[in-house]
Amino acid sequence: MGENTHRVMRVVEVRPEGNAGVTLVTAGALSAEPGQFAMVWLPGVDERPYTIVDDDPFTLTVATVGPFSTALAGLALGDRLWVRGPYGHGFAPSGRRHLLLGGGSGAASLALLARRLRARGDDVTVVLGARSADLLMLPWRFEALGLAPILATDDGSVGFHGTALGAAADALAQAPDGIYACGPEPMLRAIAERARVLRIPCQVSVERVMRCGLGVCGQCHCGDRLVCADGPVFAGDVYLASNA
Repeated sequence: MGENTHRVMRVVEVRPEGNAGVTLVTAGALSAEPGQFAMVWLPGVDERPYTIVDDDPFTLTVATVGPFSTALAGLALGDRLWVRGPYGHGFAPSGRRHLLLGGGSGAASLALLARRLRARGDDVTVVLGARSADLLMLPWRFEALGLAPILATDDGSVGFHGTALGAAADALAQAPDGIYACGPEPMLRAIAERARVLRIPCQVSVERVMRCGLGVCGQCHCGDRLVCADGPVFAGDVYLASNA
């Protein structure tokens, strides 16, 4: 079955993510690399890109921000969704000591990466940030891997009072071999700029509205690049240059 052919996935678990959304686990599988995404279709509603939280079983996390995500988050056990993919270039980790920073729903892009890194015995530090405690997503998934994510909230309702980057100060001081991040673009820019100053390799996963996932419609441009075809993961310096 090709990547452009829709596969039917049946929901077998729905897990709330505070007030931010839900995680949907299906009975199917979709082999993917960390950081890749799939196009998810609900007939009669729409089709949208979602990062692959886990590939076996196929899992996605939905932040409820509009009509499509609300419909997707409203699926119940036994309901079906249609998926095509995977698409895009994912993370390419190097070294053995890694710092993962997720902001809001950006945590979803790091979950499969963390699982793969842990499976090969690497040292992984995870920092998750959100505006408030009820908007943090997926800390439980990293905890299930034996990790203790550092939490940060803008309002100080849990963990470090401030940004994920601020909460990562001690981890950055230990000079990890690589930094991997996903979240709001001001956060990604700040992380990429800090990594450049510290001379630490950095990769960021960029979220954009896209329609095709194939590099045809051009809606997801990031400077002179397309997020769906050239990303969604970019080297930090490439991301900064594309958004100069």
